[in-house]
Amino acid sequence: MTLIKSISGIRGTIGGMPGEALTPIDIVKFAAAYSVWLKKRTVKESYSVVVGRDARISGEMMSNLITGTLMGCGIGVTDISLATTPTVEMAVPMLQADGGIILTASHNPKQWNALKLLNEKGEFLSGADGEALLTIAERGDFDFVDVDSIGKLSHNDMYTGKHIEAVLKLPMVDVDAIYRANFKVVVDAVNSVGGIAIPQLLQALGVHVVELYCEPNGRFPHNPEPLPEHLTEISKLVIAENADLGIVVDPDVDRLALVCENGQMFGEEYTLVVVADYLLSEKTGNTVSNLSSSRALRDVTEQHGGQYFAAAVGEVNVVAKMKEVNAVIGGEGNGGVIYPCLHYGRDALVGLALFLSHLAHKKIKTSELRASYPPYFISKNKIELTPDINVDKVLQAMKGKYASQRITDIDGVRIDFDEDKKWVHLRKSNTEPIIRIYAEANSIEIADALAKQIMDDIRTLAF
Repeated sequence: MTLIKSISGIRGTIGGMPGEALTPIDIVKFAAAYSVWLKKRTVKESYSVVVGRDARISGEMMSNLITGTLMGCGIGVTDISLATTPTVEMAVPMLQADGGIILTASHNPKQWNALKLLNEKGEFLSGADGEALLTIAERGDFDFVDVDSIGKLSHNDMYTGKHIEAVLKLPMVDVDAIYRANFKVVVDAVNSVGGIAIPQLLQALGVHVVELYCEPNGRFPHNPEPLPEHLTEISKLVIAENADLGIVVDPDVDRLALVCENGQMFGEEYTLVVVADYLLSEKTGNTVSNLSSSRALRDVTEQHGGQYFAAAVGEVNVVAKMKEVNAVIGGEGNGGVIYPCLHYGRDALVGLALFLSHLAHKKIKTSELRASYPPYFISKNKIELTPDINVDKVLQAMKGKYASQRITDIDGVRIDFDEDKKWVHLRKSNTEPIIRIYAEANSIEIADALAKQIMDDIRTLAF
């Protein structure tokens, strides 16, 4: 059993002993801590929180516990039921709520769930706020109200529709062009809330939809992380249906992966790249992604006369950098698109609408669009940590060894070999006792070789 407490939320496996897994006692504790944190931020007469969830089997149980706890703390709750993560993020400011709680473990298997916590902007808590909340939880500084002050509960399942309406109203979403393109697509929503939201969006755009695993029952038919090895069924169905593309989302719909008409993966790393290319073709501006994301975004940004910026890994860090540099688009290389004109959160719905607009304008096959971008390949590796390894010392030594290259150290160490258009990023994981080593080059063989070289260096320096 596992329970992971971090500044980005509380996640774990369902069942087991309190403090060792995500049990009802832990769920109540962290919901109560969130209530205390909320009240400390702003003193006012009444408070309200939006609660939404993906379709996980444990979601209803968790929602009942969290809703009751918030009410017991005197906080009003709007339960928007089954909803994507970006839908909950948008509902918070729409309802002028004080915060939000999303119940989802994103791409983790069905035994996992999590509390993802939002502020009044519908954005994830900052590092400082997350630390403050964890301190409250550990101290048990909870404050429950008397019977006359219990918070009120309301239900509203209209926010998926409101989210879609907001996407369709964006000037860069060309609804008419998508209608004229008469696209046919296959959708794999891994039996979660994407099975509700994605077909609704596509139908509003005049797209013919073939559904694969779109029943929101939480019973994932395959590993829910949208990686190529998990997507063999949709690849075959795209070809069999003679579809223009396949669309894959994770259980909470903040990541978007695409399949070309020939059954080949478009590549999660290129979801953000293609959307950025479309937006920057109309308006030059800055872009942001995290240090472990493809160089292709930098290439495309500079081709359009903009400037690319890198952020530390984590959505909250990407959003902070986007605001700092006034980026027109940003996100992460896992298919996470953040479009500030809608909201500051990874959003597969807006990513999909912008992608289809671009594809409709280009009037080419999905595979041809993919082939128009720089070919990069990422090798993802890790080294298990032992108590003997001083990670900070190793990272410092790596900076010295590669001092002649371009070094970025805002999150571990990233080394850019600009003359060869390749890079490697090494960082200690926030959730596992490992060092992650990601390397990218213009062939997978070169990327693998670079990663091996760096791992050999680490082992030499660490042992």
